[in-house]
Amino acid sequence: MTAATDLTLAGARAALARREISAVELTRAHLEAIEALNPRLNAFITVTPEQALAQAEAADAALARGEAKPLTGLPLAIKDLFCTAGTRTTAASRILGDFVPPYESTVTSQLLRDGAVFLGKANLDEFAMGSSNTSSAFGAVENPWKRQGEEGTVLVPGGSSGGSAAAVAARLALGATATDTGGSIRQPAAFCGVAGIKPTYGRCSRFGIIAYASSLDQAGPVARTVEDCAILLNSMAGFDPRDSTSADLPVPDFAAACERGVKGLRIGIPREYRLDGLPAEIAALWEQGMAWLKAEGATLVEISLPHTKYALPTYYIVAPAEASSNLARYDGVRFGLRENGEDLKDLYERTRAAGFGEEVKRRILIGTYVLSAGYYDAYYVKAQQVRALIRQDFDHAWEQVDAILAPTTPSAAFGRDEKQDDPVAMYLNDVFTVTANLAGIPGLSVPAGQDAKGLPLGLQILGRRFDEETVFAVGRAIERNAGFSALPALRAAA
Repeated sequence: MTAATDLTLAGARAALARREISAVELTRAHLEAIEALNPRLNAFITVTPEQALAQAEAADAALARGEAKPLTGLPLAIKDLFCTAGTRTTAASRILGDFVPPYESTVTSQLLRDGAVFLGKANLDEFAMGSSNTSSAFGAVENPWKRQGEEGTVLVPGGSSGGSAAAVAARLALGATATDTGGSIRQPAAFCGVAGIKPTYGRCSRFGIIAYASSLDQAGPVARTVEDCAILLNSMAGFDPRDSTSADLPVPDFAAACERGVKGLRIGIPREYRLDGLPAEIAALWEQGMAWLKAEGATLVEISLPHTKYALPTYYIVAPAEASSNLARYDGVRFGLRENGEDLKDLYERTRAAGFGEEVKRRILIGTYVLSAGYYDAYYVKAQQVRALIRQDFDHAWEQVDAILAPTTPSAAFGRDEKQDDPVAMYLNDVFTVTANLAGIPGLSVPAGQDAKGLPLGLQILGRRFDEETVFAVGRAIERNAGFSALPALRAAA
């Protein structure tokens, strides 16, 4: 049988059902992989072996009784932005370094309901603000992939869900939860050679997820295959009355939708995504993706998304503005880090200065500025108006096409020391992903090829709101044709 850590989530579920492996054996194999590789990769902030093994034992008992649920016995990593009752939840920030929530997020409670095993809390950019997973207060995450001939160069895994993507790629977990505010599921998935979907805004509850930008944040899964993402999303999604933005809609069978095929579908190719200076390898992979879909019976349609060029500046006004508001609650009074001060104002200032990292401070300052008197109309109101136009672009596109194909990122994973001194260069990593968040539509990244140095590259499928089924069908077609089977240099031993 395939080594326990090399199984897909669907494969592991089938092996458990056939009694070829026990949940305890599967969990122990992943815990041993974490013990061996996490000191280097730093994909996990907190590992919970006792809890994981207890959950695995309960899973084996349920399997023996014939009471298996959709995720019974499957070991997952949980991004350390999801509150987990009784387990430290830090948002990768010093200000929440010792925070232990008394309650469970809706998404993780649903995963537990369906029998999942939690291995621990995955690392991320602090408060999910970043594209490289280097801003964590608990140290940077290392991408398990290496450039050919540059084995000594440490690459970033992407952000903010870099710990989740690195853990899945390195075979430390079968799948992971993640969040996406401007590309934070899709970009690290592309950089780490795994699949990841940002569902429609409202598809998954935000209750119990530490907020960055509330009108943009959305939870989703990272896994090795499109089918695995679909299986996880089926458990993660669903209406929650505790989240006012949660959609009261039925959850389709996403896994079944993966094999629908694309015959008869119209696939949009946005001309505005053909950026000046787009690397030839990215452009060639995009063309290859088009050819695959055309060969499978889809029709390609060139479309226009004219306000795309305003997406990044719009995002970097809206997201920091909402972050400024959301992070005001971390004041040293109610919970989290508390620094002593001479008076209340001094306490606030010392606590926030000591608790927040540089990138978080930068975004709070930007957000506070654009919300301030005299600038609110010029920046925040204008950005919201442009956001409406971006969503309108997609609404017009859906009159012509069923899904959109684009690159996920403008490059493969970059070195840890290559862009860190230029925040604007870092922000440009999100150029293909932020539009989906601004419009609230689903987006899936699928590993589809490699660059000249052997690093993974992703293709992205965008879809109509609440039409993840078509997105999964197109993604599965890309995955089947790409036959991506390359493995990272750093991974669990077989």
